[in-house]
Amino acid sequence: MTLPLRVLPANHHGSEMRTETRDVSYRGLYFVSEAEYQAGNPLEFVITLPQQVPNSGDVSIRCQGEVVRVEPTGNGRIGVAAKIAHYEFVSAGSSI
Repeated sequence: MTLPLRVLPANHHGSEMRTETRDVSYRGLYFVSEAEYQAGNPLEFVITLPQQVPNSGDVSIRCQGEVVRVEPTGNGRIGVAAKIAHYEFVSAGSSI
């Protein structure tokens, strides 16, 4: 399932990266990025479920996890597989 994804910076001085999931489940996700990631590093991200999925408004899910695999994709980008350790639903009006 392809869903909008915002990967939050590891520190408050970085900028968030916007991409989309290639695969997602309740235990983890896979996305493609131009940024560098390393297996074992913590990761914080926000997945947005579009209005049609929950049949209400857009719903954001804030997740904390860990990068488990990084692989080249052949086009200068990398594929990132991450496990989800914790998540919470966030209302549309919240600042994330």
